[in-house]
Amino acid sequence: MIRTRQDLEREERERLAPQAARAADSWGRVVPEGDHPYRTAFQRDRDRVLHSRAFRRLEYKTQVFVHHEGDHYRNRLTHTLEGAQIARTIARTLCLNEDLAEAVVLAHDLGHTPFGHAGERVLHELMRDEGGFDHNRQSLRVVDLLEERYPGFRGLNLTMETREGITKHGHAWEHPIPLPPETPHTSLEARVADFADEIAYTNHDLDDGIGSGLLDPASLEEVALWREVRREVEVRVGKSEERVLHAQTIVTLINRLVTDLVEETARRVDTVHDLEAVRASDTPLVGYSDDVQRGLRELKRFLFANLYQHHQVIRAVRKAERILSDLFRTYRDDPARLPPHVVARFGVDGEARAVADYVAGMTDRFALDEHRKLLDPHEPV
Repeated sequence: MIRTRQDLEREERERLAPQAARAADSWGRVVPEGDHPYRTAFQRDRDRVLHSRAFRRLEYKTQVFVHHEGDHYRNRLTHTLEGAQIARTIARTLCLNEDLAEAVVLAHDLGHTPFGHAGERVLHELMRDEGGFDHNRQSLRVVDLLEERYPGFRGLNLTMETREGITKHGHAWEHPIPLPPETPHTSLEARVADFADEIAYTNHDLDDGIGSGLLDPASLEEVALWREVRREVEVRVGKSEERVLHAQTIVTLINRLVTDLVEETARRVDTVHDLEAVRASDTPLVGYSDDVQRGLRELKRFLFANLYQHHQVIRAVRKAERILSDLFRTYRDDPARLPPHVVARFGVDGEARAVADYVAGMTDRFALDEHRKLLDPHEPV
């Protein structure tokens, strides 16, 4: 009647592909902990991320549209959940470790600033002489240092494998906590999480762009991949409302990308025979076929030119840049305006990094409120 952790680990040994990561063989945690009776190490990572304060704050952090612009647009939280669902599907189909892939996706955006990539660019410039700012690095800082939930260590003390997936492209920067071993290739689960993230944001940005009116569906006919999928949907669905056709086009596009990724990855991974060989590989093992890669590249170029560079988006970006720049500079000029718990970290993390951590952790609405309170003379403090 009860499936113990040992049962789950045995099932992983029997069910997963030889190239998959197994919880029982994990590199472990920086601070050793006892095993849980009913959950594997990667399941515990997933659950620790889900229960973190940083994860809850994602609900009010921008994806493309600021949180108050509409109730139906994606935010960082809904993006993360969509990415996790896609990652689980890919990992399950390839007989990889779903729990690890899911844990990586759930944690990968914890370090994102308010107002999306605009906030990241501002903090990177402001921190240029202090080591810069990168949201992957910041996500690792969140799970290693900034979450406070346990008595014996800072952070969440996640496994090395989950932390490896969070860093994505290596870690050519200083970090006060021992980092995962660097190998030529990460685990397949980490790469699957990265691609699931891309599939999620590409498709929901399309969906939100059309729903907002910033993208003209007719102009998407210029993009071969969209055009092919749209024709497929029209044949299958027949006459229907435009809203349904649009939704089905997004669904079909996700299916097209996931299916191609699974089939191409399975073909490549067949050339290596275990996890050690995966990590030693110097060629990409997870990826699309050439045709789909070309089509996706064209689609992303279209989104960059027509959505991310749309004048209404750029206006919001410039406003966000000004708000975060004002907040950072105000705190640096007058640290007395900071909460005591932030000032208390100056001696450990450095003043600039502690301020950057605080600003990066803000939600959109908190940053807007704080900007008004600090810089609008007519607002009560």
